[in-house]
Amino acid sequence: MAKRVRAKKQLGQHFLTDLSIAKDTVEAFNIDGKLNNVLEVGAGMGVLTKFIQKREDLKLTVIDIDTESIEYLKKEDWIDNDQLIDGDFLAIDLKTIYGNEPFGILGNFPYNISTQILFKALEYKDQCSEVVGMFQKEVAQRIASKEGSKVYGITSILLQAYFDIDYLFTVHEDVFDPPPKVKSAVIRLKRNNVKKLPCDEKLFKQIVKVSFNQRRKTMRNSLKQFLTDDLKAMDLFNKRPEQLSVQEFIELTNMIESA
Repeated sequence: MAKRVRAKKQLGQHFLTDLSIAKDTVEAFNIDGKLNNVLEVGAGMGVLTKFIQKREDLKLTVIDIDTESIEYLKKEDWIDNDQLIDGDFLAIDLKTIYGNEPFGILGNFPYNISTQILFKALEYKDQCSEVVGMFQKEVAQRIASKEGSKVYGITSILLQAYFDIDYLFTVHEDVFDPPPKVKSAVIRLKRNNVKKLPCDEKLFKQIVKVSFNQRRKTMRNSLKQFLTDDLKAMDLFNKRPEQLSVQEFIELTNMIESA
């Protein structure tokens, strides 16, 4: 049996040990059967990988920045070496793997880059139609939360503009080696039908960020640099940013652009 991979703190590694949770995570992916390609990010010792490999509907590729993990998996007889990439997911051009083909992303993500992984998926939103992953619980709640929630924010809106997001289940600390100091959660992001937002997308992103950088202020105060006197008089701008839906931010962007 191959020597165990050493969890590295600098890589944010916490290896999942509960097979039932691994199975449930993999089964939550591609339930509509529309995808073929799946990229696992951060395989560790292959707990999720084994369940993905058993899925006849999925063609698996694994990427891990941890050379020790890749070398560990290369010694296993249930996975081919050409399925394994020793590299940095955040740095790689995913078109070198998939060309223009659609794909999904699956993984027990390192917590220190989990949000960056989602924003990378957002960059490839025309190809990446699904993400299922393990996150720190607080991060998962923030991503999946709706307007009116205290944790609703920039990440929630920018991702929900293009993905439907489901919080699937909570995972406790004791099913990892080493155990993290926080609870975890599995969420699923499914690409919605929005090809392009019906507004200036660059301005939309700017307005969302400016609004939440001063989230205790009303929109009238946080966005005063953008507003004409007519816009300042509107009731919408009496609200705080966490009270606005994605659709309202789109409407607000169009108002500001028109003004």
